[in-house]
Amino acid sequence: MRAAAIQMNSTDDVGANLATADRLTRAAAADGARLVVLPEKWTVLGAPEHLRAGAQTLEGEAIGWARSAAAELQIDLVAGSIAERRADADKLANTSVHVGPDGEIAAVYRKVHMFDVEVEGVVYRESQTEEPGDELALSSTADGVELGLSICYDVRFPELYRILALRGARVVAIPAAFTLATTRDHWETLVRARAIEDQVFVVAANQLGTHPDGNRSGGRSLIVDPWGVVLAQAPDSECHIVADLDLERQRRIRAQLPSLANRRPGAYAWPQEVAL
Repeated sequence: MRAAAIQMNSTDDVGANLATADRLTRAAAADGARLVVLPEKWTVLGAPEHLRAGAQTLEGEAIGWARSAAAELQIDLVAGSIAERRADADKLANTSVHVGPDGEIAAVYRKVHMFDVEVEGVVYRESQTEEPGDELALSSTADGVELGLSICYDVRFPELYRILALRGARVVAIPAAFTLATTRDHWETLVRARAIEDQVFVVAANQLGTHPDGNRSGGRSLIVDPWGVVLAQAPDSECHIVADLDLERQRRIRAQLPSLANRRPGAYAWPQEVAL
């Protein structure tokens, strides 16, 4: 299976972002990719007011485009994540959608972990405008390859990826808008760690550059194999990267170093929660 990660510099201009996504997705498909992953909030990125103005429902233009493009190009498309507006909620959701080559929605995942942090003096409070999801999502490509969905900050929570792996995930998508500082110091280490410990391929599509709120994303989109080998890494530009995912190599890795099979669930117990 050939997979692609799309790297973008999204802004508050939804139309321009959609045009960029369309161009880069078509280029990836022309390069032979059958699984394409867009970055987090590819439709709109910026301050809370930009996200609210550009938010859409799953019946909106963005997912409508994703469904049409996936069907036309005959690809599995993980439409990164969008700022989703829902009739039954005041806050937005940060929502990833997997669309199959039949143009139908195969899975929907709403980001579980909210980015409420301080990085180099900049405070982020995602929970002020967005509501977390509470369900994990395992999907499958048209070729029957199990695909786990996640978004950005989720990558710091290994239990999410272990559950996806135990449910059968062979590939995991991580659309992201990692900050410049955390991309520099943490991004590759975290992505490779999730690939190694769960023996999965990881397709990690990151945002790049400065956004309308002044925050900066670090790029370096990655495709990593189950041994932790970086198969492709993006340069500092809007682009796509591709890599062939050798599923037979994954089978051999899991057979020869069977860390998933060697787990001892009976010996594990969650500790009492403590204030951190």
